[in-house]
Amino acid sequence: MPELPEVETVRKGLESCLVNFHVHQLEICRDNAIASPGGSKEFAKMMRGVHICSWSRRGKYLIASLKRNKTLSDERLGYKNAGFWVVHLRMTGQFKWLDTATPPCPHTRVRLWNDQGKEIRFIDVRSFGKMWWVPPNKTPEKAIAGIKKLGPEPFSKDFNSSYLSKKLKGRTRPIKSSLLDQSIIAGVGNIYADESLFSSGILPQTPSGKLNQNQITKLCSCLIEVLQISIGEGGTTFSDFRNLEGENGKYGGRAWVYRRGKKPCRKCGTIIRRESLAGRGTHWCPKCQR
Repeated sequence: MPELPEVETVRKGLESCLVNFHVHQLEICRDNAIASPGGSKEFAKMMRGVHICSWSRRGKYLIASLKRNKTLSDERLGYKNAGFWVVHLRMTGQFKWLDTATPPCPHTRVRLWNDQGKEIRFIDVRSFGKMWWVPPNKTPEKAIAGIKKLGPEPFSKDFNSSYLSKKLKGRTRPIKSSLLDQSIIAGVGNIYADESLFSSGILPQTPSGKLNQNQITKLCSCLIEVLQISIGEGGTTFSDFRNLEGENGKYGGRAWVYRRGKKPCRKCGTIIRRESLAGRGTHWCPKCQR
């Protein structure tokens, strides 16, 4: 599943391509891609004719603000708030930007065109990705339960060693599991949990509440650094993730432990271990991490 760096890479691509993109026409190829009330019919009705403005990200959710031309009966010219378009890529969802008409592949789920015929296409092999139209009288946080439950962003002022220490206090579950908990930290998944634990020298099996303050401080800084590096590399591609131009993320080639089971550690040469932890494949170096 795409994690924070991959979703941020997509956000940047969407913001670059869809500057004031006017949705002239759209096609929903699979109804269950739409999760908002009213289903695909209401989504199509409310999205047709809108201008896609700025893009933001909350955890693994992509959020576009929408505006619509005011009618002639409005007292003032310009635009009015038309709500939000929210997308969760889930496991295999990806956007593709097309300058010219191209037949859709079998995994195409949603297509949007502007009045110049340029298309933004949502493709999803596993069909787990979801979209919502959120009306202007609501915020995405109030309309979508998954967003409301999210913890702070790793890059926000609310995420720091003091916050994380309070959240981990008394917890017996492995620190790897706590890092994957979206209610504690938004956007972190399997890849960057493994990578940040390696960088901070902490075993993924360590009970969360057993970490001392120095370890928590180092983990916070390592997590932020790993995420920043991956964003700079365009994220990670091990299977399905692509940016809007169809390019792979490049962080995987420099990963320290993730997907490197039975290979020598890049730091000490010890063979990287892999086992299932809380149902997730977990990688670590038994020498560098204690």
